[in-house]
Amino acid sequence: MTITRRLRTARGLLAGFAATSAAHLGAIATGATVLQHATKPALMPLLAAHTLARSPRAPKLLTPALLLSAGGDVALQLDGDTAFLAGMGSFAAAHVCYVTMFVRQGALTDRRRSLLVGAAYATACATMIGQLWPDLGDLQIPVAAYSLLLASTAVTSAGRGWRTGLGGALFLLSDSLIATRIAGWKELPGHGLLIMSTYIAAQYLLASGALAAPEPDEDPAQKPADGYTAAAARLSAPA
Repeated sequence: MTITRRLRTARGLLAGFAATSAAHLGAIATGATVLQHATKPALMPLLAAHTLARSPRAPKLLTPALLLSAGGDVALQLDGDTAFLAGMGSFAAAHVCYVTMFVRQGALTDRRRSLLVGAAYATACATMIGQLWPDLGDLQIPVAAYSLLLASTAVTSAGRGWRTGLGGALFLLSDSLIATRIAGWKELPGHGLLIMSTYIAAQYLLASGALAAPEPDEDPAQKPADGYTAAAARLSAPA
């Protein structure tokens, strides 16, 4: 596939992701349940397809992370504790992919910064779980274990730059809002809309930020430019 064609495909998929996201958030705002259920499963596959089209050398664990998230999205639309635990398990696997990917990209190279960020997130998560604990019932242990993986994604993503760091923070916020719903706490105005808007933004920031880093066995100086960089270089080159 030529660079121009790949650019066009990537932009088309990104536009599809943006349109589907807007439709899904609009469906939440208006209470259109059928449209919510129809659009949610398409979000992460569209984003995964965009990342692959944008850069054939995208990190190998990025696509699994997004597709496992899609599996979690589908499971969480179903009723019952079994479906909820399946969804949580799928997202937990996605976080394992994210953490492994960011660590391979050098997220923990700055140990002092990693310790400070880790301590901050550990304090925040411990405080949150401590407040939620009495109201989680049988889900206390699964939620606590999942929170460790979620915090790990937040910490390692922060080590890759502001974009991925913001994505990890928003993912933590989104899932914290879900946890308050599970615990039966009073919901904020537009609670469901806030959960999904922060989740969608988080996944986009994590994915787009991850594309900027090379795979562990690559020399950044030797890494071929992705479609956008190559196209820009071609347009700016003298005739």
